[in-house]
Amino acid sequence: MRNKRVILIVLDSVGIGELPDAGRYGDEGSNTLGNIARAVGGLKLPHLGRLGLGRIAPIEGVPPEVRPTGAFGKMAERAPGKDTTTGHWELAGVILDKPFPTYPEGFPREVLDAFEQAIGRKCLGNVAASGTEIIERLGSEHMSTGYPIVYTSADSVFQIAAHEEVIPLQELYRYCQIARDILTGDHAVGRVIARPFLGCPGSFTRTTNRHDYSLKPPGRLIFDVVKEAGQDVAAVGKIYDIYAGQGITKPVTTKSNMEGIDQTLSFMRDIDKGMIVTNLVDFDMLYGHRNDTEKYAQALEAFDQRLPEILNALQEGDLLILTADHGCDPTTPSTDHSREYVPVILAGSAVPAGTDLAVRNTFADVGETALAWLDLLSLGVGESMLK
Repeated sequence: MRNKRVILIVLDSVGIGELPDAGRYGDEGSNTLGNIARAVGGLKLPHLGRLGLGRIAPIEGVPPEVRPTGAFGKMAERAPGKDTTTGHWELAGVILDKPFPTYPEGFPREVLDAFEQAIGRKCLGNVAASGTEIIERLGSEHMSTGYPIVYTSADSVFQIAAHEEVIPLQELYRYCQIARDILTGDHAVGRVIARPFLGCPGSFTRTTNRHDYSLKPPGRLIFDVVKEAGQDVAAVGKIYDIYAGQGITKPVTTKSNMEGIDQTLSFMRDIDKGMIVTNLVDFDMLYGHRNDTEKYAQALEAFDQRLPEILNALQEGDLLILTADHGCDPTTPSTDHSREYVPVILAGSAVPAGTDLAVRNTFADVGETALAWLDLLSLGVGESMLK
């Protein structure tokens, strides 16, 4: 057999139904895939369907395949929360026992005062808000004063929005690093995020120069095990940022789902052994958070159309894992993430076709499956789905 590889693709926010504790998060009825499919009159996902997606849960337009070519199931998140960092860390073997701090009423003065003193400017905003809404509301004042816009959401994030012609990108990134250094201890938010935008009042648009500043994971990741074994961990999209670079050997950033797929295919041509880990963020960032059901559906179908390229690039020793990190149901009034199960699909020549992986108790089963496939030692936080 050729060298073994794992290709892990995270379809950011593609949840598949509310978790039993969804009510604690205000997410009753959330079902990202199911509700989108109903809203658009059915999803056209033939390639995901053939792998077994329709066997996981009812999805209009994706009938249950009689003889799936992949293994299929869904996973519950063991850690509390529903944010990107919590979900991704659990996928890679770190399960948090308490949620990151959130600030529905804005950040306390002690945080804002320290930040404003460090950057030498006042801030606008300091509220929980939609990113597109707050730049429309405060963008003009930002342009006239030069004050950055600080805001948060239901997630554990400290976001800084700035017009690229008012606060240059490198200066915005410097502000974010300052905020990251301040936000420790009780205020250790999961991510500080640079949110640059361009345009004029009434027609502001966010650019693709977003940058995330994550906390360093508090424990060993599966990536550390793979790297220590002398194998590559190639990161596509915001993966490097989410894990603060821990265990990553070859990072590349992307500006869209399609570029993310292109870079994944490129690594599949160049990486001999180890892991390729990709986050496709458009589902979440562009469509889930903006409650754009139609375009979310189109993005799902666009991914499905390119899935054969990934499947055809698989080699004999490859394991493909498709999953998600949380939900973000665009059909609900909320524009925030939703507490949902996530689908998990395994594919590759050595995967027992048609295997029902059932309901997994933790996202960490993904990481343990990857380590088992690569014949590396377990972290002991989940179970391999290939047993």
